[in-house]
Amino acid sequence: MKRFITFIFHATKNWIVLCFSFFVLHLKRIFTFSFSLLVFHFSNAQDLQGYINIALENNPEVQQFDTKYKRISEKKEEVNTLPNTEFGAGYFVSTPETRTGPQQFKLSVKQMIPFFGTITARENYVSSLADAAYQDIVVVKRKLATSVAQSYYKLYEVKAKQKVLDENIALLETYEKLALTSVEVGKASVVDVLRLQIRQNELAQQKEVLQETFLGMQKAFNKLLNQEVNTPVSVADSLQIPNEVNKIQPSTLKLHPELVKFDKLYTSVEKSEFLNQKDKQPMIGFGLDYVNVGKRTDMNVIDNGKDIVMPMVSLSIPIFNKKNKSISKQNKLKQKEILSQKEQRYNMLESVLYRAVSDRKASVISYQTQLKNLEQAKNAEQILVKSYETGTIDFNDVLDIQELQLKFQTNMIMSEVAYYTQSATINYLIK
Repeated sequence: MKRFITFIFHATKNWIVLCFSFFVLHLKRIFTFSFSLLVFHFSNAQDLQGYINIALENNPEVQQFDTKYKRISEKKEEVNTLPNTEFGAGYFVSTPETRTGPQQFKLSVKQMIPFFGTITARENYVSSLADAAYQDIVVVKRKLATSVAQSYYKLYEVKAKQKVLDENIALLETYEKLALTSVEVGKASVVDVLRLQIRQNELAQQKEVLQETFLGMQKAFNKLLNQEVNTPVSVADSLQIPNEVNKIQPSTLKLHPELVKFDKLYTSVEKSEFLNQKDKQPMIGFGLDYVNVGKRTDMNVIDNGKDIVMPMVSLSIPIFNKKNKSISKQNKLKQKEILSQKEQRYNMLESVLYRAVSDRKASVISYQTQLKNLEQAKNAEQILVKSYETGTIDFNDVLDIQELQLKFQTNMIMSEVAYYTQSATINYLIK
C-alpha cells in the first residue's frame, strides 16, 4: 500500500511538472509568435530596406550603369557645337602680277553652318539615348533589390529552422525527464530514454549544419551588399502570411522599366531619323579671304599695293545621298526589331508574373494546411501528456508526434519564405 501511494505521488508530481513545462513552453511559443506579428511589419521592413539601401549605394553594377548614364548625358555638350572653323594660309612662290601689284601670300577663314534645327536634333537624339540608359539604372536597381530581398528570406529560413529545432530539442528534453522518471517507477525502459537522446543528437546535428549554412549564406549576402563578408546580418524573428492576398493587375506590367526602355529606344530611333533628315539638308558656309599685295615699283598706279579682302559664301549640298537613304531604311528596320523585342520581353515577364502569383497562392494554401496539421499534432501531444496519468504513455508515439510537429513547422517556414520570395518577384514586376 505504501509503495502504491508513493507511486501515485511521484506520478502525480511528474504529471504536474510535465504539464507546467508544456504550459510554459507553449506560452513562450504563443507569446513569441504574437509579439513578432506585431513588430514584423516595422522591424523586418526597416531592416530589409536598410540592407537594400546599402546594396544600392555600394553595388558596383549600379555604379557602372550610373556612370554610363552620366557619360551619355555628357554627349549633349559634344553635339552642341558647330563644325570646325577652317583656317588657311598660302604663299605665292611665283607671284602673280595684278594691276595694283604682285600677290605675295593669302590667308583664309571659313565656318560651315548646319541646316536650321540640326544641332537641336542632335541634342534631342542624345537625350533620347540618355533616357534609355536611365532605364537600365532603374532595372538594375530593381533586380538588385529583389536579389537582396530573396537572399534575406533565405537567411530567415535558416534562422527560423534553427529556432524550431531549439524548441523541439527542449521538448525532447522534457520528455527525456519524463522517461527517466518512468524508468524509476518501472513504467518505461532505458531504451526509450536512449531513443529520445538519439533524436536530440540528430536535431543538434541538424542545427549545427544549419549554422554553417547560415554563415556561408551570410557571406554571400554581404558580397551582394559589397561589404565585409563577416559583417553580422540580423533577420526578422518571424514572418506573417496574410489571410487574403491582394489581386494583381497584369496591365501594370506595361509600365515595367524593362518595357519602358524599349519605348525609349523606339523614340531614340525616331530622333535618329529626324536627325538623318536634317543631315540631308545643305549646309551654308561663310568665310573671308585676305590676299597680301606688294607695291609696284615700275609705275605708280591708283591703289598701288592695296590688299585684297574677299568675303565668301559657300553651300554644301549632299547630291550623292545614298548614305542617308540607307540610314533611313536601317532606322525602319530597327524600329521593327525593337517592337518585336518588346513583345517578346512582355510575354516573358507576363509568364513570370503569372507563375509568381500562382506560386504565392500555393504557398498560402500550403501554409494554412500545415498550420491545421500542426494544431492537430499538438492535440495529439496533449493526449499523450494526459495519458501519463494512467501510466500508459508510449514514447514511440512521442517520437512520431515530435517528428510530425517538426515536419509541419519546417513546411510552414518554407511556405512563408516561398510567399515572400514570390512577393519580391511580383514587386519587381509591377511596383
